[in-house]
Amino acid sequence: MLAERQELRIPARYNGPPDSGHGGYVSGRFAALAAAHQGATATVTLAEPVPLEEPLAFRSGTRRSTVTHGTRLIATVAPGRTPADPPPAVDPATARRASARFTGRAGHPFPTCFACGDGRPDRDGLGLTPGPVDGLPGTVATPWTPADEEGADGGPVPAELVWSALDCPGGWTDDPLSRPRLLSRMTAVVLRPPRAGEPCVVVARRGAADGRLLRVDSALYTAAAELLASATATWTALARPGTDVSNPPGKDTA
Repeated sequence: MLAERQELRIPARYNGPPDSGHGGYVSGRFAALAAAHQGATATVTLAEPVPLEEPLAFRSGTRRSTVTHGTRLIATVAPGRTPADPPPAVDPATARRASARFTGRAGHPFPTCFACGDGRPDRDGLGLTPGPVDGLPGTVATPWTPADEEGADGGPVPAELVWSALDCPGGWTDDPLSRPRLLSRMTAVVLRPPRAGEPCVVVARRGAADGRLLRVDSALYTAAAELLASATATWTALARPGTDVSNPPGKDTA
């Protein structure tokens, strides 16, 4: 049987680095396309930066699905395992205190990033500002109240925006100012999407590092500490910070 083929484009709005797609957003889009074959919990591996406003081809497969740009492999999607140990919930007051220490205000490797960039027009991105949590080394938190996105006010937030929110805080568990990293692999499960206008908290916890690779766990909670979604991700440090945005997945630590 021939693999099902669909064409898609990533709008320029959803960037991470200036000229490529936001890792969490594109991973969420690809996982949604593959859900019929790979299931509700998927592992997305990004082989190359995802081009913006360019035709991409999604091809489904029983064991894995692929995303290509011309002849170049951009990403694969395979069945994933539900993250077993999400970071614990942080109450909104603690998250606000952590957010006040967000170091991205003083410098940001990708200031126009859709999820955590401080150089975007007001309300044009998610506006995440993850900062260190007192008493929890390697852990950051940020409040997030989803805006009305692609649906009626108060409706469920699209899964790709939940993946976006789970993604960026992981990068701030390390020091992205001195050692920028890009998402290379992400496994996520959305138990319940938040609704537009629902106050939430995103928490991320630094895991083991192996050369250029860093493992991170993240979770999305309601203000009342209900777990909405969780993820495990692998981030890859840029080979030449400031110039090289290639994103090979390397050894799998996810």
